[in-house]
Amino acid sequence: MLTKDELPFCPVATTVDLIGNKWTLLIMRELLTGTKRFSELHKAIVGISQKVLTQNLRKMEEDGIVTREVFAEVPPKVEYSLSELGDSLRPIIDSMITWGTDYIQQHLQAEQQDS
Repeated sequence: MLTKDELPFCPVATTVDLIGNKWTLLIMRELLTGTKRFSELHKAIVGISQKVLTQNLRKMEEDGIVTREVFAEVPPKVEYSLSELGDSLRPIIDSMITWGTDYIQQHLQAEQQDS
């Protein structure tokens, strides 16, 4: 988690600092549907490398957005979930989904009209 001195003064800047990265948002999109294993996240997020996924999950865990549960078994099993704090971002992600869907529809309609 960010220390008091590291937190931006602006609440929008704070939110952007926590979730303003493309991969973080796509990881959250996947975790909104429930707990996932690393391999499930990696398969679901096209274009993300294992290294980048690991880095983002670690940062999200440090920031309190994601929880990581390790099961004592062989081979090791690790599951990731949104924390309560992470789940509180659901309305923001839902709004982004709605806005993105509307934008895509408008863009497609404009292309059809130009044809």
